[in-house]
Amino acid sequence: MHSFENHYSDTVVRQFAIMTVVWGVVGMLVGLLIAAQLAWPELNFGIPWLSYGRLRPLHTNAVIFAFGGCALFATSYYVVQRTGQTRLFAPGLAAFTFWGWQAVIVAAAISLPLGYTSGKEYAELEWPIDILITFVWVSYAVVFFGTIVKRKISHIYVANWFYAAFILTVAVLHLVNSAAIPAGWMKSYSVYAGVQDAMVQWWYGHNAVGFFLTAGFLGIMYYFIPKQAGRPVYSYRLSIVHFWALIFTYMWAGPHHLHYTALPDWTQSLGMVFSLILLAPSWGGMINGIMTLSGAWYKLRDDPVLRFLIVSLSFYGMSTFEGPVMSIKTVNALSHYTDWTVGHVHSGALGWVGLVSMGAMYFLIPRLFGQKKMHSVPAIELHFWLATVGIVLYIAAMWIAGVMQGLMWRSINDDGSLTYTFVESVKATYPYYVVRVIGGALYLGGMLIMLWNVLMTAFKGRVESVPIPAVDHA
Repeated sequence: MHSFENHYSDTVVRQFAIMTVVWGVVGMLVGLLIAAQLAWPELNFGIPWLSYGRLRPLHTNAVIFAFGGCALFATSYYVVQRTGQTRLFAPGLAAFTFWGWQAVIVAAAISLPLGYTSGKEYAELEWPIDILITFVWVSYAVVFFGTIVKRKISHIYVANWFYAAFILTVAVLHLVNSAAIPAGWMKSYSVYAGVQDAMVQWWYGHNAVGFFLTAGFLGIMYYFIPKQAGRPVYSYRLSIVHFWALIFTYMWAGPHHLHYTALPDWTQSLGMVFSLILLAPSWGGMINGIMTLSGAWYKLRDDPVLRFLIVSLSFYGMSTFEGPVMSIKTVNALSHYTDWTVGHVHSGALGWVGLVSMGAMYFLIPRLFGQKKMHSVPAIELHFWLATVGIVLYIAAMWIAGVMQGLMWRSINDDGSLTYTFVESVKATYPYYVVRVIGGALYLGGMLIMLWNVLMTAFKGRVESVPIPAVDHA
């Protein structure tokens, strides 16, 4: 028993790391299908469960909460142990978070195609599943903060600050936005109505991006980039300023989704101002990550894992520049309801979240299975180029399509009538939808290579307990 206590509890990290890759493939496969449906609608096959309206929430949930969520669970459990030089608090509860989270994902994969939805974007799951999410999340918080409390190192490393903010905030967001009155087993009504409902929804919706997809993944960046580069974080002071500025400002950015709606004008303007301020902390984080490589730039030539991690930051910088620009009311008048928004979301999801998660998994998996490196390093290289080219095709197609749609919809003749019908704008968008499918197929192809590489590494490897190093109190 004593020796058991002196080793890290990595079983749950292994489980989440493997499932990150599995769910990544599933989520992106559904994404490719719905992208193809927009180009060729007959791919619905006339089956309700395969219709775009039902598969789209399945895709977003699978990529954000299954792929992204598993990546965050795996990395946070790994990082909090290593930076505190202690075992996980309550390993039994950590095991529950794994099985509970997989149950949530499977329940989502069954209920969403059947048409059970609350109608709230990124919070579509009905109330029984919401309750399970709450139990898993509270357990996650207990394990994470319990491990922080029992750490052997007095200092709390910055990555854990970001993980902590993400865990606490997501709990609050989920509880407030998903508050509903059940009206049957898979039916409920939101406790909010009208404009309040919209406001709460987008406070949640944007912070799902801000805390789930940004703060959590910045935790990954602050641990894995310095590790892979073999360099300390560029500026520790900047990381602290970046942390507080980011978490304070992100909270207020939600109303920029509701420009030109019934939301009071002052609220819209407040959302816009905070979105513009967000540029500073976001870029502060990006610069801190990229500059960690100063003096080690040459490593990018022959280290594809580091390349995943660093290129993800350039996409993070680009997405967090584009977001504030799109929140400006005059720009939003052109961009809203167009595919530009889709391009923006995916430059963040594929470029930032996708690449940084893949880089972290390529770092973790060999170590979790007692290997020096992944089964095939050339396969990592190939994956990197497929993913990068896929992202660029995807977002370029969506940006062009989006601006074109915005301009066509607002174009009027001298007599005030519309120059183009809506159908004409759809027809003009068609070639860009095809390019998007090609970009998505390349990205999925890279993910399939990763799945093969991970499974080969796991089967070849052996599971070894990692001893916790003795803490030097000198």
